[in-house]
Amino acid sequence: MNTSLTLVWDRTVGIARTLVAALPNVLLALVVFGLFWLLSRVLVKLLERVLRRAGQPLAVGQALGQVLRVVVLTVGVLVALTVIFPTLNAATLFGTLGFSSVAIGFAFKDIFQNLLAGLLILITRPFRIGDQIISGTTEGTVEDIQVRATVVRTYDNRKVVIPNSDLYTGRVTVNTAFERRQVSLPLTLPYGTDLEKARNLMVEAARGVADLAEDPPPSVVLTDLNSGGLTVSLRYWVRPPLRRDVTVTTDEVLSTVEARLREGGVKLSTPQGVALDPVQLRPLRVQLAGAADEGAEGALRPLATRPDGPPPR
Repeated sequence: MNTSLTLVWDRTVGIARTLVAALPNVLLALVVFGLFWLLSRVLVKLLERVLRRAGQPLAVGQALGQVLRVVVLTVGVLVALTVIFPTLNAATLFGTLGFSSVAIGFAFKDIFQNLLAGLLILITRPFRIGDQIISGTTEGTVEDIQVRATVVRTYDNRKVVIPNSDLYTGRVTVNTAFERRQVSLPLTLPYGTDLEKARNLMVEAARGVADLAEDPPPSVVLTDLNSGGLTVSLRYWVRPPLRRDVTVTTDEVLSTVEARLREGGVKLSTPQGVALDPVQLRPLRVQLAGAADEGAEGALRPLATRPDGPPPR
């Protein structure tokens, strides 16, 4: 029993002596790490100042500063470890670091990919904070561009976080990239309509809307001839190209054009569609009947039906 206690005591004393002997190295390692920490702060400030003078946004300096800080502090940790454990050499440290980098790279591949994509977006600036973009099924205003992801607020006031790698490698439409935006409104006129008269009426009505850009002026182009009638496209430019302005202007243009055409005696074609006969499961062609048609405004009436027989394949 006494022998066991003596052995434990001797080992405890040995460990204590080792710690005391290593205490100067630990203190020196802390001093070295502190110097690297100060160096990282100085380098980050210097980098942000250089990027600011180069015209880069503040977010670029902050993102690159974080990367630089991590690199400098990692080197400081490695140097401090060599001070605490003199048996470690540079070859052992870099070999361990290389193996660890491969393992970390596989484990955090998506994070590093988003990080790199975020840096490239901040530097190349394909869009900026405040721009209205479309990415996949998401459309809204860019609220923030972070290192890992971009925050978009949709028009119905929802927050969507999109990984930067999706934005950098995918297709992104920037609706507010330029000062003006063209809007095209398709309208259908019945056959027999005086096209030139209708064109002049629509252009005159669109020019009366105050929020439209005067240069280039509104125009009407015939785009298609189909079973529904003459399809024309009323085109005009909106400045600024924000979604709210486009929506309000479109409402004003449609209201003004419809009233002007009605005053000029020009009618628009009624919308047509295809419905399915619930009994025979055959397609029925239907159209929206007007108020003059049997006094039932907005009623659906069949135009043509197929005779009884097997349904089409």
